[in-house]
Amino acid sequence: MSDYRRLRERYLRDGLPTRLGGIAANLARITSFSDNELHGDLVESLVGESKFLIEWTAADADIDTAAELVELQVQLARWQHNWERIWSDPAQRQLVARQAHDWSERVLERSGLLLS
Repeated sequence: MSDYRRLRERYLRDGLPTRLGGIAANLARITSFSDNELHGDLVESLVGESKFLIEWTAADADIDTAAELVELQVQLARWQHNWERIWSDPAQRQLVARQAHDWSERVLERSGLLLS
């Protein structure tokens, strides 16, 4: 858990737009790594890390963004709970990849980084 403490300290140095961009980047990684069944452990760790990033970010976001982040965090928890079944089924893996892509786009849009 000390690794997460260091990650949190580093992560919280960034402004809200950059933190939201980091969440979007993790979700994009989930999308890209989901095409290979050998990346299951990596993708699962990205899912878990993303939940932490959301926890550390939502409190600083406006209410609508925070609500959307909580919705995403619940989705990530569902994926974790059903991970073995999801990862062993190529169709389910593909669904996770599509959903992660959609979430990545939504979070990136909320970040405002695309407007810069």
